[in-house]
Amino acid sequence: MRVATDIGGTFTDLVYVDGQGNFGYEKSNTTPPNFEQGVIDVIKKGGVDQTQLEMFIHGTTVIINALTERKGAKTGLITTKGFRDVLEIARGNRPDLFNVKYQKPQPFVERYLRREITERLNYKGQVLEAINVNELEEIVDYFKKEQVEAIAVSFLHSYVNNEHEKAAVQKIKKLWPEIQVTASSEITQEWREYERTNTAVLNAYVQPAATTYIDRLEQKLQDTVNIEQSYIMQSNGGTTKFDNAKRSPINMVESGPVAGILGAAVLGEILGEKNIIAFDIGGTTAKCSLIENGEVKVSTDYYIEKDNRHAGYPIKTPVVDIVEIGNGGGSIAWIDSAGSLKVGPQSAGARPGPVAYGQGGTEPTTTDANLLTGRLSPKNFDFNVNLDNVKNVIAEKIGNPFNMSAEEAALGIIRIANSNMLNALKLISIRKGHNPRDFTLIAFGGGGSMHAPALALELGVKKVIIPIASPVFSAWGMLMTDLRHDYIQTYIKRMHELDLVEMNRVWAEIESNAIQHFKAESMGEDNVFFQRYADMRYLGQEHTVKVPVDGGQWNQATIDKAIANFNHLHEKNFTFKLPDAETEIVNIHVTAFGKVSKPKLKTISRQSSLQDAWLEQRAVYYEQDGWVKTNIYNRELLPIEEKVKGPVIVEEKAAATVIYKNQSLYVDAYGNIVIEKEEI
Repeated sequence: MRVATDIGGTFTDLVYVDGQGNFGYEKSNTTPPNFEQGVIDVIKKGGVDQTQLEMFIHGTTVIINALTERKGAKTGLITTKGFRDVLEIARGNRPDLFNVKYQKPQPFVERYLRREITERLNYKGQVLEAINVNELEEIVDYFKKEQVEAIAVSFLHSYVNNEHEKAAVQKIKKLWPEIQVTASSEITQEWREYERTNTAVLNAYVQPAATTYIDRLEQKLQDTVNIEQSYIMQSNGGTTKFDNAKRSPINMVESGPVAGILGAAVLGEILGEKNIIAFDIGGTTAKCSLIENGEVKVSTDYYIEKDNRHAGYPIKTPVVDIVEIGNGGGSIAWIDSAGSLKVGPQSAGARPGPVAYGQGGTEPTTTDANLLTGRLSPKNFDFNVNLDNVKNVIAEKIGNPFNMSAEEAALGIIRIANSNMLNALKLISIRKGHNPRDFTLIAFGGGGSMHAPALALELGVKKVIIPIASPVFSAWGMLMTDLRHDYIQTYIKRMHELDLVEMNRVWAEIESNAIQHFKAESMGEDNVFFQRYADMRYLGQEHTVKVPVDGGQWNQATIDKAIANFNHLHEKNFTFKLPDAETEIVNIHVTAFGKVSKPKLKTISRQSSLQDAWLEQRAVYYEQDGWVKTNIYNRELLPIEEKVKGPVIVEEKAAATVIYKNQSLYVDAYGNIVIEKEEI
């Protein structure tokens, strides 16, 4: 049996699969600050046979929470003499150009904890001034006095030559064996001095908390269950061993959300859908990503806390290209100082949660609004729902200020939440030159099925798929992942000046290191395979385009093909190409996969009829039509391939699917709900 768990802001999800390919799932409350307890709770609640556990895969929000809540370690930075203020200077490309009160992001390391050391390399990695490691003695003494808990080391041009960083880390460890140290070259070998330094700092900042959390989780699991293999989800859509995650915890910054994106790609491959918009609505956030031709896009241009007014903080590690907004089932509805209705980003979380939970929540949320409009049934909550209390809170906080009924106010909350989500979907599709009509929307998470049909109508998407186990689909996606490591190395060369011998040596060296990495994780060489990319640009450009390139030995034909592919992709991304212009490589990117055997998705058979699946008829408040008597069905009993026309609601454990008029649904052979727009 294999188990995957995913910690969210409100719920901790579990999916398990046995040797026969039978899936099961469960949800329980997230348990901050002792998140590992929520994992044990959901394993026990799911009734998993704890003697048969072969593999455990875990996704967590611990890293992103530590960053956004500023609950990391007190961190010191050691850098090249003269470059102490690189974190302060940051970048000049401020997002809010005409804001005279604009402020740069505050560095995670204050200036008094940023220290310099004598050493210098040039851009080729040649030593201009040797490192003076003896200077570290005074720096370490100072950090001890200031009660520093973690240290980041980032030297100029260490992405080319990391010998000085290695010497510094070795000396620090000798002087202070207990301290956790991060060298920038261990995390990224891409250029960009500010981005590299910030990434090293953030890794150091979260490392103590990550190590403590993983150690506690590991201990809890050992005390509770017997597991042969344990893995943790990374932001690049792959998994890694616990020990590796403790060394580079920044690679887990989007650990939970990306698993659902990968799961959507796997499901799309099974169903023959290559172009997908993956859409995940949880209790706290909504996340979306675009998958084109079955490819999940991975980028190192990732930022936290970046929006149209704030520059955010760059993290130069591979992350699935994802857009995330603060809108979910627990998002609080409120009225701003200008009298406008807003939903999110503040969330009621797991405790106290929405008003409907009756656990002390006093602010109206999206979940409360869906309950009051009939989309959700009080019968399906784990708590005794006081509907009158929900109605009174929505009326008092939202309805009365706008002189409308509680039900109208609830519908307003849903429409604002949908508008926020629609903007996120447009960011990854229309604004990047994609036509949503060419894509299938795969929606999951506790709120995905509830909001996706309405969003599909507005966006123009013709087909929506609500996968089996949709409320815990991110955990399901983890069961479908391989071990994965991305190796990205800055290698600036003009294409017509490439030394093919040196180029082939670099590729071979990266792939050899990857194989050694996998062997350390008990993965045989026969199960390792590679995908190669080159980040390319026209000479004189700043931005690059990621171009897939052939494996094996490079020759002139390989170069010509890479240039042709680059021209094609540049035109696709930026609407023009310059076929006669000089091109150059900026980064070499090797993605290495360690193949793990995965459970097979089984087809299902049902003898039930539509009448068997019918639960009740109740009034549901729809946007244009007001209160409509709507048939409610049990998802588990819906007959295969039988079409049901909307409006209709399909209920399952922890989720509900809301179908509008002009839409119909059927359940496919794998148990997924397929929603299509009816031709008028």
